[in-house]
Amino acid sequence: MVADRRIRGRRSLGPQLERSLNARNLNTEGVAMHGLRRRRRGLLVLTSLATAVLVASTAPTAAAKPRPADPLKWQVEAIHHTGAVGVHAEVASPDARDSAYAGTAAMNTGRPMPRDGRFRIGSATKTLTATVVLQLVGEGRMSLEDTVEQWLPGVVRGNGNDGSQITVRQLLQHTSGIPDVKPEIPALNSANGYRAERYRTYTAEELVERAMRNRPDFPPGRGWSYSNTNYTIAAMIIHKVTGRSWATEVHDRIIRPLSLTDTTTPDTFPFILGPNARGYAAFGTDRSIDVTTLNPSMAVGSGSIISTAHDLNRFYAALLGGRLLAPAQLDEMTTTMPAPELGVRYGLGLAEIPLPCGGSYFGHRGELLGYVTWGGATRDGTRTAVVYVTSDGGQDTQQAMTTLMGRELCRTRS
Repeated sequence: MVADRRIRGRRSLGPQLERSLNARNLNTEGVAMHGLRRRRRGLLVLTSLATAVLVASTAPTAAAKPRPADPLKWQVEAIHHTGAVGVHAEVASPDARDSAYAGTAAMNTGRPMPRDGRFRIGSATKTLTATVVLQLVGEGRMSLEDTVEQWLPGVVRGNGNDGSQITVRQLLQHTSGIPDVKPEIPALNSANGYRAERYRTYTAEELVERAMRNRPDFPPGRGWSYSNTNYTIAAMIIHKVTGRSWATEVHDRIIRPLSLTDTTTPDTFPFILGPNARGYAAFGTDRSIDVTTLNPSMAVGSGSIISTAHDLNRFYAALLGGRLLAPAQLDEMTTTMPAPELGVRYGLGLAEIPLPCGGSYFGHRGELLGYVTWGGATRDGTRTAVVYVTSDGGQDTQQAMTTLMGRELCRTRS
């Protein structure tokens, strides 16, 4: 039975249980670390990747130095040396699975990174949300050209926002112009906000209402801008179409069929159950604090899922391998357009990233306070890679992560 079902009835748990769950971790709440690079990465967003992707796609595939005996381990160590507290990467193909770890599970300790540790996958959640929407499209229960107003009357309205002019396709593609709710959530934007509101519960309706305080970034279909609000609205539409929650649909359509036993949709539950490394955020300062505890309700549909590198690899292999979507819907998902603020191309819940050996792969970056991940697969899903770090992802860390992804997904061509 998955963890989110085990924890029903425990939503009001707070600091006392946190202290109990974290008894073996040192300095759980206010651990500080001097010497980490200054971080400015926001959570839940695919931040600008132009520099990182350029470095990864133009780096020579054969260096002058001797090839290390364990390339994956060497690359994971390189990511750790950029300032990440802990790093884990897994690469998989039909006949092989390779993992590597570096750093520690908690700052100021010698505890090793947990094997197959669970972490918040952040915006990688969006790919699962888009998959459910496209399954419903394939079943004829909705259309990508349906408007938001058709399914959610009056929800997207005010300050120039108009749900009657926005389609489901534009939500998934980030071409809706709907403003991002992230700046309206204190826990995601400062250490004081995190401490004050880490247990706060948001409803999806409240999140959209907060986003509506701002004018749209551009008229629908006339620009590209990453917005978590798009996927919260998509989750609401899933609920309206099926009569069941977004979490239930993700579980029954993806998690259970693929036997992703370490993947959960935690609703409002603020703790990560099972083996996990602590997550840290600096909120733009030179001091990181432990942010592992977080009520993820502010990220429904857009970033709340907890998983492992192994489960994510299995998901990407199934998705790109055609086991979750019919060919027509997978084609819709992987038909991409330029996403200028990211420096990549973007489809419906998937980014298309260039490979240093030529061609591209499909995947998604994820970040939710203290955890940053990159995951994806070759076009046919036969080779997958996932890497995550347990601290803010600065520019050097981002470059090292995208370099690992490119090199590992090119190894089938070497």
